[in-house]
Amino acid sequence: MRRFVLTAICGILFCGCPRNPAGVDAADASDALDANDMGADIAPDVSPLPMCDAGPPVDAGFGGVVYTDERVPCADRNAQRNLYWGDLHVHTALSFDSYANGNRATPEDAYRFARGEAIQAYAEGGSRTVQLSRPLDFAAVTDHSEFLGEVNACLSPDAPGFDSLTCQNYRAGGPAGVAVVGYRAAFTTPRRDTTVCGPGNADCLSRARTVWQRIQDAAEAAYDRSSACRFTSLVAYEYSPTPGGNNLHRNVVFRNTHVPPLPISYFEATSGEALWRGLRDACTRACNGCEVLAIPHNSNFSSGNMFPLAPAPGLDLAAQRELAQLRNDTERLVEVYQHKGSSECRDDLAPFGAPDESCNFEVVRNTLVGTVGGIPNTIPPCPDGAAGTGCYSAQDYVRHVLTRGLGEADRLGVNPFQLGIIGSTDTHNGTPGNVDERSFRGHMASQDYALLSNHDNSPGAIAGVWAVENSRDAVFEALRRRETYSTSGPRITLRFFGGHGYSPGMCGDAMLVAHGYEGGVPMGGTLPPRPGGVSGPSFVLQAARDETKLARAQIVKGWVDASGTPHERVYDVATTSAAPAVDVNTCTTNGQGEDTLCSVWADPDFDPNIRAYWYVRVLEGPTCRWSTWQCLSIPVADRPASCSDPTVARTIEERAISSPIWYEPSP
Repeated sequence: MRRFVLTAICGILFCGCPRNPAGVDAADASDALDANDMGADIAPDVSPLPMCDAGPPVDAGFGGVVYTDERVPCADRNAQRNLYWGDLHVHTALSFDSYANGNRATPEDAYRFARGEAIQAYAEGGSRTVQLSRPLDFAAVTDHSEFLGEVNACLSPDAPGFDSLTCQNYRAGGPAGVAVVGYRAAFTTPRRDTTVCGPGNADCLSRARTVWQRIQDAAEAAYDRSSACRFTSLVAYEYSPTPGGNNLHRNVVFRNTHVPPLPISYFEATSGEALWRGLRDACTRACNGCEVLAIPHNSNFSSGNMFPLAPAPGLDLAAQRELAQLRNDTERLVEVYQHKGSSECRDDLAPFGAPDESCNFEVVRNTLVGTVGGIPNTIPPCPDGAAGTGCYSAQDYVRHVLTRGLGEADRLGVNPFQLGIIGSTDTHNGTPGNVDERSFRGHMASQDYALLSNHDNSPGAIAGVWAVENSRDAVFEALRRRETYSTSGPRITLRFFGGHGYSPGMCGDAMLVAHGYEGGVPMGGTLPPRPGGVSGPSFVLQAARDETKLARAQIVKGWVDASGTPHERVYDVATTSAAPAVDVNTCTTNGQGEDTLCSVWADPDFDPNIRAYWYVRVLEGPTCRWSTWQCLSIPVADRPASCSDPTVARTIEERAISSPIWYEPSP
């Protein structure tokens, strides 16, 4: 089991480790689960700071945007909000796993790439030029906060720890280099490597502060403060604990330049609760304009631990309610799809409703995540469907978490899982937004020939954000109010509103968006109380294709009935009569499907006395998966075995998934 945990942290999360990484002795590796006796070098608790008197806003702005730093207003401001595309999960050579696997792209390179410039992506045998065909509007470099100082020390000959065995093995690179540093993130009580960091870890902490400043400087240099507002960069990092091999990672994104002097990492905060409290005390209570969001990702690798069902032991109802509110305030969003698979739902679980075949999309944690001692390492369901280690649970998947959140709201009066939706790449090549199926070359630079490394990975996703303008304040406010959605790569335009009494003829109305806002709430919102005489809410969705025609639009509903039983249901609300298809031998499509889909829909199963949510899923017609494109580019005699493996999907249905709209019954 202990060796499994080390394999899991590297194989699942950091893309490959050897059975016994160089520089990791057996005693160290075995402590991944039994670490309670380890004298953890963690910062002392910080006493909560007093609540700030917010005072008047710096600028009420246009369309509700409050400016928190100096900038020129954007020329394209739009009270009905513009659609901006971005990637909030990007790793550069400052991340320990990214550098060890060959990436040399800097934060400055990543932002240049996001803006549409060509950069050199490093790979085995050299480098190659990569460039987006369409620039992004916003991005955030999210290098791992853990080991920022250690990587700098191992690469700096003047560092006291440069000649340590750990650093020597790290500089050798590859999976062993990742493991010799990264395995410490699997400890229950983590500690830094004093042979690298020196007494009191002073050298690593000092170097981490310098690296953190570089990350801030790169974001500032990339940010367009002119009226053109061509590009927005957000200061951010990734919090990356993997206790027992379970992924509990969050991307931490700040609103402006007011950020803590050091990222709060797993070494300082050994639980999600500790992270939320640390961010509250170091940021939102610091009275300096700091605002922050934490965005969970890859719950599909959390073994049910990212969104646990059971309340923390020893907490009375009031304390549970306070913790639920803290989580709701801090974790407003979840990343539903990225390189390491989809976390929306899983068809073989379907715990609260009928099976949903569209949940089979890019589910990567099926039965195999590598080998232990040459023996296949299978993944079982978690005990009782709850949480464990090295297993999968319904609580790994966002739809089921959203449904459970309604039950928690009934119990506590606060929904801890009221999560909006985004997608990102998690690129470890410094290439944000590089989501084209035809050019995907792997999650890491060392995986340049992706078919030969991990065909389960994918190009990942991007986030769509409806914001008044492309400024930090406007984008952050859109993220906070959850007016966001994810696509699996295509730039599908999606609007979704819920209200009371929308006209059935809205789809033909040029004022659809205006009426949507006037009569209700957009994606991410909570429906207002029902006016008298109205039977129930109605919803309007409007979607427009990108390069491939659309096949259907669905509304997914979750609710918890009066007996406390959770339910989920998928409704097809807009479809095409001409079924799209693709020829996997040439990857040509038949051109059928729709350019746009629109529907005004009333829930036939609405009950005014129970909580519910609804979100939209729009599906394109089938197209070739990246692995099929690669196989077709290789002479038949040279194709790897995965090209004929029936378990590797040959086609995909690209999609957009909106943030939900929630309903709260009247008191």
